[in-house]
Amino acid sequence: MTPWLRKRKVTRMRLAATLVTLAALATSLTACGQSKADSIVDKAKNEKKLTIGIKIDQPGLGLRKPDGTYAGFDVDVARYIAKELGVPESGITFKEAQSANREPFIQQGQVDMVIATYSITDERKEKVSFAGPYLVTGQDILIRADDDSITDVQSLKDKKVCGAQGSISPKRLADMFGPEWEAKNLTQQQGYGACLPLLENKQVDAISTDATILAGFAAQFPGKFKLVGKPFSTEKYGIGLKKDDKAGRDAINNALEKMFQDGSWRKFIDDNFGEFGKYFPTPPQLERY
Repeated sequence: MTPWLRKRKVTRMRLAATLVTLAALATSLTACGQSKADSIVDKAKNEKKLTIGIKIDQPGLGLRKPDGTYAGFDVDVARYIAKELGVPESGITFKEAQSANREPFIQQGQVDMVIATYSITDERKEKVSFAGPYLVTGQDILIRADDDSITDVQSLKDKKVCGAQGSISPKRLADMFGPEWEAKNLTQQQGYGACLPLLENKQVDAISTDATILAGFAAQFPGKFKLVGKPFSTEKYGIGLKKDDKAGRDAINNALEKMFQDGSWRKFIDDNFGEFGKYFPTPPQLERY
């Protein structure tokens, strides 16, 4: 090989090495940039807008009213958090998040966070991140006001029950009573609002889910339904956001802590649950991680 060819080969090798280094650096910088941009904190700060998943058919928690506005405890919490992140109420877009859609909506970026009676579980933590809890309740049973045959969860073993698709509540009953009971006695609808007519018309004997949800429905129809009042689980409502968004999780937890301390949490409870607010005397302990 001539000196000229040798020199040319060395130059090419050096150029190739330089290009590889630059490509790696660009990839690293892009990844860092994406990580920062992916945080709800940065979106709130830069865009002053957030899309928040809520329930729209749960009185007292998340309800779309006839005039198109939204009300409920979860809605109040959502507005408070958004404000603390720098987003005015005019910058919030509420999107219906049914139980089965909550993880996919977060993972696909259709919403920035979900505040929709969203129980914190280890299984869900594999897919999304949680701030909170901001409310602790328990699974209970709603029945017709004239029905005295159901007194606790064991009474459901020979009853027809309605639950919501994607919710942990019907799964808990299925685990408790077995697959045969599930096939014969369990009906699942897209939301708990769809269960109410079935209960009223005696197509099912009970609706079972969180006491907060059931109390909200019962309060809308005085004299028609009643709460058994014997919860058999502990449900910790959390705020779902993209997995590993620690900055977002910390910021939302800070907002919740302020909400607990400045009296807003108590006001939201009393405004939305009325007489049932007595079942939620104090804010829960945040579980930071």
